[in-house]
Amino acid sequence: MSKPKLSSLIKPTVSTPFQIDFAWWKEQDRSWRVNLRSCLCEEHQEMYADLAGDKQVDWIGPETAEVQVVDGLQHTLISHCAKQEQFITEHTTLTESLFRTFLSNGNQPLSPNDLAELLDQSPHKILQTISGQRVYKGIRPAPQG
Repeated sequence: MSKPKLSSLIKPTVSTPFQIDFAWWKEQDRSWRVNLRSCLCEEHQEMYADLAGDKQVDWIGPETAEVQVVDGLQHTLISHCAKQEQFITEHTTLTESLFRTFLSNGNQPLSPNDLAELLDQSPHKILQTISGQRVYKGIRPAPQG
């Protein structure tokens, strides 16, 4: 019998850091690339309209200078489109706003307290949304350690 992961035993709080777990999202949602494409700015929606598959690009970590191979669509979204002024609007749903906030900060871990400040929402409402049984857009507690 396998032991449950420690993270599944800990109940998240408003101080628990979360982030998008792209590996989980890819495994659970067959249309994850379509969803990511819908977040692209107009310029990049046209550019990616005819591209199929998972184009990989080299990315250099700004703090470590470590070269990593990353998904090109994710990279474009995080490095350009998520920085555009209309990426999150007042009409964007809470779950979509949370997802887009992680994209716009390079998917760095954020707690519900941090997210509440950025989105002018209740940290408890955010925690309730992203810590329930259902995982929205791969947003899960960030790995510790």
